[in-house]
Amino acid sequence: MKVSKNKIMSAFRKWQNNIYKKTVDNLTERENIFTTASFTEVKPLYIPNDFNEDGYLNSIGFPGEYPFTRGIQPTMYRGKFWTMRQYAGFGTARESNERYRYLLSQGQTGLSVAFDLPTQIGYDSDASIANGEIGKVGVAIDTLADMEILFDKIPLNKVSTSMTINAPASVLLAMYIAVAEKQRVSKDKISGTIQNDILKEYIARGTYIFPPKPSMRLVTDIFKYCSKEVPKWNTISISGYHIREAGSTASQEVGFTLADGIAYVEAAIKAGLDVDEFAGQLSFFFNAHNDLLEEIAKYRAARRLWARIMKERFKAKEPKSMMLRFHTQTAGSTLTAQQIDNNIVRVTIQTLAAVLGGTQSLHTNSRDEALALPTEDSVQIALRTQQIVAHESGVTNTIDPLAGSYYVEAMTDQIEKEAEEYINRIDAMGGMINAIEKGYVQSEIQKSAYRYQQEIESGKRIIVGVNKYQVDEEKPVKTLKIDMKVQEEQIKFLNKIRAERNSEEVKSKLAHLKSATSSDENLMPPILDAVRSYASIGEICNTLREVFGEYKEQSIV
Repeated sequence: MKVSKNKIMSAFRKWQNNIYKKTVDNLTERENIFTTASFTEVKPLYIPNDFNEDGYLNSIGFPGEYPFTRGIQPTMYRGKFWTMRQYAGFGTARESNERYRYLLSQGQTGLSVAFDLPTQIGYDSDASIANGEIGKVGVAIDTLADMEILFDKIPLNKVSTSMTINAPASVLLAMYIAVAEKQRVSKDKISGTIQNDILKEYIARGTYIFPPKPSMRLVTDIFKYCSKEVPKWNTISISGYHIREAGSTASQEVGFTLADGIAYVEAAIKAGLDVDEFAGQLSFFFNAHNDLLEEIAKYRAARRLWARIMKERFKAKEPKSMMLRFHTQTAGSTLTAQQIDNNIVRVTIQTLAAVLGGTQSLHTNSRDEALALPTEDSVQIALRTQQIVAHESGVTNTIDPLAGSYYVEAMTDQIEKEAEEYINRIDAMGGMINAIEKGYVQSEIQKSAYRYQQEIESGKRIIVGVNKYQVDEEKPVKTLKIDMKVQEEQIKFLNKIRAERNSEEVKSKLAHLKSATSSDENLMPPILDAVRSYASIGEICNTLREVFGEYKEQSIV
């Protein structure tokens, strides 16, 4: 028998006044800030009146059906688990190849490549600006020869690969295609993702090369090329992860990320693509922060809001075009250098948030990443965390198990509403590029980051082992160290490739690329030709720099 919402509210007020308030007056609640990690006030109790239960079919629905709040697949993890994709890469291609093969042997089901900073901003290892950074935060890749070693004995027709690369994404994708060709795997058989999300670089991360307009051209050229030539490839991973790492709230992460997504869809349509031609190859990348229930609600809200944007704003017809498919990484910004074993617990909570929120792919951070790149032992614990949640926790046995929770549904509604308000403000500014150039997005994130840090320093927000429950730690922690010899070896190998390749062919391919850059030609084919000739990433990006110029960041006041 259904009880009316008026009766529920009447009974709630009676409980609130006669039981709850009297208890609080006598005992008081613990001294704490009852807010989420995003400063949203948390009520002591949630009831059906806190969300629109009557709009179930339109707002919650069923898995695999619009608006996809409960998941994009009808069976979710009852069909298959998420891809366990540990982000890795350091030193030379050979060292990283050994780590990848180790992870695959331990049950990892997909690869995720971390590149060093020179590679991320399009410089060769012997460039003066690259000195001291070779192989430090990822693997050094200069030419196709490095990529051949990186994926040696790894069959690209059987393993999907994610590459965290943005400004030179077209170059690394071309290298991956060329390696597949050498393995006799055709382009239409390879699968994976390039991040290719340049807008968040201007907002939160900083590894940009070119100004926004030519950068967007590179993005849409990849969309066009892959829609026909590499159909199994996710052409972009629109990233909220770095926005959250920079200090945003959950609602800002969703709002700003989807606003970036809107900008990419608009650019692709303007370039002549039909929305249903490319939208199914878009993917997203979100953060898994510490506030378990808020994070679960965040993913559900993001799915529902994106489905509505694609259907109502862009008139997408295909269900696949409306599905928000996403990879998750646990929050690096929450890891502490103090009492590093506590990070295992944090990562477990974050893993549960991602899984209960319906992620398609997941990286779990290692306990020692606040200190250095992770050791092999730490990486194994991080991977085992996913495997234990998958096989032992029971949370994967049913789809969207927290749906119907009064709190989770109310929080899902609230995050969707707040994220949509951010999107509307950005629309009013003329779109995301204008909002970035005005410094609006960066300023909003900075305010949230500052507020969060203030709460930690004042003690209002407790971080275990940092501002409470500290201990003296004298025991040295074993960390992974990158030997400076890596730089010497990498430069020596680069010079060897330059000496052995056909220099005239390289010059010819780079000249063609420069000509194409000055025209309306799709840049993927000439970049692929240059890569096949063993032109280096620095040579290719410098060719693009000559035409596009470089972006200089505006100061934000």
